[in-house]
Amino acid sequence: MAVSAADVKELREKTGAGMLDCKKALEEANGDLTKAAEILREKGLAAAAKKGDRIATEGRVESYIHANGRIGVLVEINCETDFVAMTDQFKEFTRDIAMQIAASNPKYLRREDVPQEELDKEREILRNQALNEGKPANIVEKMVEGRLNKYFEENVLLEQSFIKDPDKTVQELLSEKIATIGENISIRRFVRFELGEGLEKKQDNFVEEVMAQVKG
Repeated sequence: MAVSAADVKELREKTGAGMLDCKKALEEANGDLTKAAEILREKGLAAAAKKGDRIATEGRVESYIHANGRIGVLVEINCETDFVAMTDQFKEFTRDIAMQIAASNPKYLRREDVPQEELDKEREILRNQALNEGKPANIVEKMVEGRLNKYFEENVLLEQSFIKDPDKTVQELLSEKIATIGENISIRRFVRFELGEGLEKKQDNFVEEVMAQVKG
């Protein structure tokens, strides 16, 4: 069912859980705030959110190179202590996130990082698409917002479906790890390289090659 922004905000204030987590919990609870809060506690998301304000300056810079050497990723993930940073569980998590970035190619870490100019441009494209489909003007804006969420799911790392378990988002995976490990964990930044990205593909021109040899 659809849930209101006011209910999401109220649940977030009560539990400290993330907006997306609150929205999904409310949907699962059919809008029942009490039940939604219980769902968040059962998943450990409310407890994880309480750790979110703690300083995390330790961690790892994880690297991942795809087998064919055409894609490479560096990601910095922070935790509170060097002890946790050295655990197999934390290392596995950083590896999973690096692989996620390699496979899904997110452009941004969180939706707040998307430039307003890009959002405005995307909204305009989606609005024109809806109008061209003949949709009534009174529902076009609702369609735009719905499709914009799809844009976030594709381009924002924390909102992407986790490649190893598409039923959860990367944000949900992160919250689970915080609850399990017992420390604040944050994905701070990442960079992804793809061979030849941004370059024009080389076009073979045999005539020029032959002429060059002749002139040589």
